[in-house]
Amino acid sequence: MAAISNLAGCSHGGNLGIFGERRSQFPSTSGLKTRISWSSKNQLAVGHLGKSDKNSGVRMALVDAKIARSGDFSKPSDILAFDLVQGALVKWSPAVVVDRSLPKPPTAVFLHGILGSRKNWGTFTRRLAQEFPTWQFLLVDLRCHGDSASIKKRGPHSVSSTALDVLKLVQQLRLIPRVIVGHSFGGKVALSMVDQAAKPFARPVRVWVLDATPGIVRPGGDGEDHPEELISVLSTLPKEVSSKRDVVDALLQKGFSKDVAQWVVTNLRPTKSPGSSPSTFSWVFDLKGIAEMYKSYEETNLWKIVEDVPRGVHVNFLKAERSLHRWALGDLQRIHAAEELAVEEAGGVEMHVLEDAGHWVHADNPDGLFRILSSSFF
Repeated sequence: MAAISNLAGCSHGGNLGIFGERRSQFPSTSGLKTRISWSSKNQLAVGHLGKSDKNSGVRMALVDAKIARSGDFSKPSDILAFDLVQGALVKWSPAVVVDRSLPKPPTAVFLHGILGSRKNWGTFTRRLAQEFPTWQFLLVDLRCHGDSASIKKRGPHSVSSTALDVLKLVQQLRLIPRVIVGHSFGGKVALSMVDQAAKPFARPVRVWVLDATPGIVRPGGDGEDHPEELISVLSTLPKEVSSKRDVVDALLQKGFSKDVAQWVVTNLRPTKSPGSSPSTFSWVFDLKGIAEMYKSYEETNLWKIVEDVPRGVHVNFLKAERSLHRWALGDLQRIHAAEELAVEEAGGVEMHVLEDAGHWVHADNPDGLFRILSSSFF
């Protein structure tokens, strides 16, 4: 494995031309070529990727040769922590993007939900890379989450600003995503990426919104998911704990499920600060920022993208059969109506249902999800 850096921040300068460039048991992953990782804490093993910009005013337009030109890759820079999982036949590397003789492989971007991390998608994307060896899969820690929590971000912490982070990342990596997969909060981020990108698109782009609706998120009832309450409870816990088990027990006492409690403690890392006990753990997220992000998730309305799909975009919604997400009948009817309206060539809207799965679709039924998503990688 090799570690590289990602990029420096840049201001929002109009629409982004990111998609418009010219033309059960998981199997063994021995066929994978590599996984390239970067977080702000990593030491560089291959090289730094980034373009110095003293004014932080790089305009986002991947199809613009002036932006995509060879740059200064000698200085480290930060936007988001990421992993790049590549199939065995991928020859391209972000560490050598100045070599234009290397063709850019088809790329899929995977986005996690609130209180998640890029690690949520690790096993699943390694399986995809095994099955589709010419593809690569970009996994990111969204702002305030995982290793990206240590990268300072200017507010507001919203769906829109989170999407812009990802757009900046793929712009700096000189990648043209052909598939974007977002789970829950990440699903709205995927839609916002399309909203902020320049259009029309020169190539088809498939967007997958997993167990999330494009509109207002409704309060949950008994037995449903309560992320806002979970965030509130987590805010009362110590920033440093001696046992993951204690955190799980505390969340169980507050009425959260064992699955949720065990998932949350994946955000704990061994504490390495001077004077700390080796057995203590610290949270890796920025909970205050995450609370702001979740509020934005509840309030952000992106129906305009669904009901007026940009040319070259195909939006796929996936509902988990046992979803804890608040799927209203009106939302489902509205999506089905949008399916009929989306008649543009290489564009459209489609609704899917994943059987035998709850909200954590990639954990509950990875085989079923793999079969549904696989159509995007041929």
